[in-house]
Amino acid sequence: MKRIPLSFLFICAMLIFTSSVFGQTTEAAKNEARIKTRDQLAQLLEKAGPGIKVSFRQSAKQEFNMVGVLKDGITNADSYEIVVGVSSDQTIGFRIFPHYKGAYINLNKVANPNGLMRQLMLLNDRNFLFWGADNSGDVFAGYTITLESGFPAEAVTIVLRSIANLDPYVGQMKQNIESSPAQ
Repeated sequence: MKRIPLSFLFICAMLIFTSSVFGQTTEAAKNEARIKTRDQLAQLLEKAGPGIKVSFRQSAKQEFNMVGVLKDGITNADSYEIVVGVSSDQTIGFRIFPHYKGAYINLNKVANPNGLMRQLMLLNDRNFLFWGADNSGDVFAGYTITLESGFPAEAVTIVLRSIANLDPYVGQMKQNIESSPAQ
């Protein structure tokens, strides 16, 4: 009778140990894959960046983000801060922040935040890149690519080439950034 509880305890201990080791292996493998993807992304951005006149570097704040600034060939924004990151969920995410009059476009600081939010929602239906705002209210355009089929070099390049096309939309946003809504 005493053998059953001891056997049961041994089996439970083994299950706990095995799941703990398996969980660590899975996390280590995910992190290794993330590092590999980040390195591939860095190499691609080094090659593709000059084609859009952007030099990318690894972010000092987040090791899985690459950052660059687009200034050439635009007329409505001062620049576009481009953040390309590799997530722990096997995706590459683009966040492109327009800088207007020396600052981010922030929903809390524009003249007509409701009008700008409505405009961003309508642009989501018409644009290749989606529009949104981060936790601090800074407006960005974005795109997310999954890594299910391997490293998407051509897709990353297409998104990079599409960034300059955002500039006319920032021009359309000026009415909500600078002026109050009609009363």
